Amino acid sequence: MNRSVSVLRWPAALLAASMLLLAGCGGGGSSSAPPVEVDVTGPGELKSATLVNTLPMADITAAVALPDNKLRPATPLYAVTSYRLTYLTKDGQGRDIVASGLVSVPVKATGARSPVVSYQHGSIFKDAEAPSNNVVASEPPAVMASLGYIVVAADYVGFGASKGALHPYLLSAPSASAVVDLLTAAKTWRRKNSVTDNGQLFLVGYSEGGYATMAAHRALQAANSPHLVQLVGSLPGAGPYHLGATMDAVLERVRDENPLIGALLNPGVLRFLSTSVRNEVRNLLLQALIPDDADVSFQSTFIDNYLADDTAAMERDSNVHDWSPALPVRMFHGRDDQTVAYAASARTLQTMLARGATTATLTDCPAMPSSHLGCVQPYFSFLMGQLAGVVRDL
Repeated sequence: MNRSVSVLRWPAALLAASMLLLAGCGGGGSSSAPPVEVDVTGPGELKSATLVNTLPMADITAAVALPDNKLRPATPLYAVTSYRLTYLTKDGQGRDIVASGLVSVPVKATGARSPVVSYQHGSIFKDAEAPSNNVVASEPPAVMASLGYIVVAADYVGFGASKGALHPYLLSAPSASAVVDLLTAAKTWRRKNSVTDNGQLFLVGYSEGGYATMAAHRALQAANSPHLVQLVGSLPGAGPYHLGATMDAVLERVRDENPLIGALLNPGVLRFLSTSVRNEVRNLLLQALIPDDADVSFQSTFIDNYLADDTAAMERDSNVHDWSPALPVRMFHGRDDQTVAYAASARTLQTMLARGATTATLTDCPAMPSSHLGCVQPYFSFLMGQLAGVVRDL
C-alpha cells in the first residue's frame, strides 16, 4: 500500500469545532461567567519564569536563509521573546522532579491571539543543546514563534534544570509527562502574564521528539486532559513508537559491525545470552545510540527490557503505537531511515487502523535517499504545510 501523501485534509468536523471554539474565546456573546482558574499544585505546577532574550525579526530572517536551516524557506513576521520556565513533573522512576522548558512568544500587538505549538526536540546528547539553553535565532522554537505561534518546548528530564538526573530515554510515561506538565505550567504562565492563545494546540516533533509527541498525545487522550479542548492534532516525525521494531534494526547494525558475536544476536532469544555476552551487547547497543562525548546520563530501562525479551515490559514502559487516536495523528517517515526504522511508523499505522482509527496517516519522506537526517528539512516542510490548512491568527 502506498502511504505517501502530499497533502492531507483535517476532518471537517474538527475544523468546525475549532472555529466554534475560537468564536467562543471572544467572550462577546456568552452570558455565562468564565471558569475560575486556580494554580496547579503537583505535576504541572509552575515554579519559576525567567526572561531569556528577545530576538529581532531580522536575526531570525537571516538564520532561516541559511542553507541548513530546518525551517527554510519560512518567512518570519515577528520578533520573538523567550522565557525559561521551571515546573514540576515526573522522572523515570515516577518521582517528582523540577524540570525546565522554553516558551517563545511572537511580539504582536497587545491582546493579539496566537495558536500554540508544543515542539518536542529530537535526540540530543549535550545539555547546551536543550531548548531553554539554546535560545538562538536558527532553532525551531524561535523560527516558529516568528511565524506567529506561541511555542512551548520541554528540555526533558535530564537536561536543563534537571541535569544530573537520568534522562528517561524511550520511556513513555516520563516522556509524556515532561510535555504535558509543561503545557500546564505554560498555560498558568500565559494566564498570569496576559499572553493570549486562540484555543488551538498542535503537538509536533521529529525523532525522539516524534516519540515524545506520540506519547504526549496518547497520554492526553487516556487522561481526558483539559488540554484536549484545544488540541487540534499531532504531527510526529520518524519516531521509535514501536520499541521492538526500532531495537531490532539497531541490533542488526551491531551484529553486522561485530561479526565475532553476531551469530549469537537474534531478536527473541537474547535472554539466553550469558551474562558476559549480554553485558557486551548492552554496551554495544548503548554505543550505537549514545555518543561517547554525551554530557547527560541516559536511563537504560528500554535496553534492559529488550535484552530480556520482555515484551510485556516493553509494551508497558516504552511502546506508544497500540492505541486509537480520536484526533488526527499525521506521521512522517523516510523509508531509507537507518537510525529509526521505518517499520516503527508502518506498524504504528497498521495497529491504529486495526483498532478502528480514522484519523491516523503516514506520509513518506520524499527525499532521495530518505535517510533520518536527510528527512529533517522535508519533515518541517510537511509540518508547515499541514498547519497552514487549519491554523488561525498568525
